[in-house]
Amino acid sequence: MKKLFSLVIALVLMLALTACNSSTSGSNGGEEAATENYPNDTLQWTIAFGPGGGNDIMSRTIIDILNKHDLYPGDIVPENREGGSGAVGWGFLHNNAGNPYHISSTSGSFINTPLVSDVPFNYESFTPVALLATDDMVMLVNGDSEFNTLEDFITAAKNSGSKKLSIGGIGAVNVDAMIPKLLGEAAGFEFEYVPFQGDGELTSALLSKSVHAIMANPAEALGQIEAGKMKPLAFTGQKRIEQLPDTPTLIELGYDVSLPMPRGVILAGDVPAEAQQWWIDTLKKVVETDEWKAYISENSLTEYQLYGDEFGEYLKNTSSTFEEILIEIGAIKK
Repeated sequence: MKKLFSLVIALVLMLALTACNSSTSGSNGGEEAATENYPNDTLQWTIAFGPGGGNDIMSRTIIDILNKHDLYPGDIVPENREGGSGAVGWGFLHNNAGNPYHISSTSGSFINTPLVSDVPFNYESFTPVALLATDDMVMLVNGDSEFNTLEDFITAAKNSGSKKLSIGGIGAVNVDAMIPKLLGEAAGFEFEYVPFQGDGELTSALLSKSVHAIMANPAEALGQIEAGKMKPLAFTGQKRIEQLPDTPTLIELGYDVSLPMPRGVILAGDVPAEAQQWWIDTLKKVVETDEWKAYISENSLTEYQLYGDEFGEYLKNTSSTFEEILIEIGAIKK
């Protein structure tokens, strides 16, 4: 699987490199532009996934706050660069090393994609700015599904024979894939995992009954749940959330499976320390706003803040944990 995934990654990174070479952002060049009166140029905000997903929502929320409260003095240009489980977007950011006017946000794929594919970057290739929250997932079935509980699904999966039940998620080896794999091992059932590039595709697949279940962020599914089009079976966090009070956690149900995703902000690699510190100071203001607190509540996130080197250490530890799990489930070899 790694060989095939690496070929796909190679293709999407070629596209990212082409886009980078044609970029005109950072008019004075990265290091030169940062030496005086930072920030004083247009900010290029790369979103490594499609519109509507957790990564996209967080990035655009921060951008809206920066604009509303005049926290960034210039223009901010967000651009979705999806593909390759984040490889296109973060590959583009990596290719702009040294330019402090290139920024992005993180997710589980930020850790996983470099572990399972031959991309030229990993978490160490970027400048850590801030971890702002962690994100957990909910397992969902179609609103008309015969499955009303997780145990219903597990029982059916065990009795499905050669025609396995399917679970969809974003990316081939993201947390979306890791959690059901760990659950399947813990509960003793097999399934077919179906990867999607974006949340729109994932939602459509469940609503059209192309897959039996999906893993999704609660914020992306609450509207569909309230409309009765989706049913939540289990939540992957440590405890139930306010928005889904009747949905048990996997831990409650006897399965010790929980992998929170880091929702943070990174700059391109090798940028001046002054730029990193400016963003640390600015994001500390962002998280104090009413808009940010509303975002945390509405999106069922756990507020968790680490800055600079502490965020870098968190990424290091999380990468080590994810690598161990990926080896355990056979996604990568030692």
